[in-house]
Amino acid sequence: MNGLRDNLLDGQIWLRLLLIIGFWLVRVLVVWVIGAISVVQFLVVLVTAERNERLRSAGAMCGSYHLQITDYVTFVTDEKPFPFSDFPDESRTSDLDGSGLL
Repeated sequence: MNGLRDNLLDGQIWLRLLLIIGFWLVRVLVVWVIGAISVVQFLVVLVTAERNERLRSAGAMCGSYHLQITDYVTFVTDEKPFPFSDFPDESRTSDLDGSGLL
């Protein structure tokens, strides 16, 4: 039972809870940004039949950041997301070579 008592008194665990709540709120904002990027990118493709490279890159980075936050709040990793570490790049995404629109 001392383990539970020690855990309840551990400041690091409570700090993690505060960070989880904060990052959960940031994650919600990131989802809205991803949604906005998707709508604008769809309109660009509809009008020009080509992807906007800057929007594609921004979407990939937002997706990477979303994954970074999710990994932290679900205890997959102990590495704190940005701004406590570097902002993720777009390297985690699957098909970024731009081949094909669908």
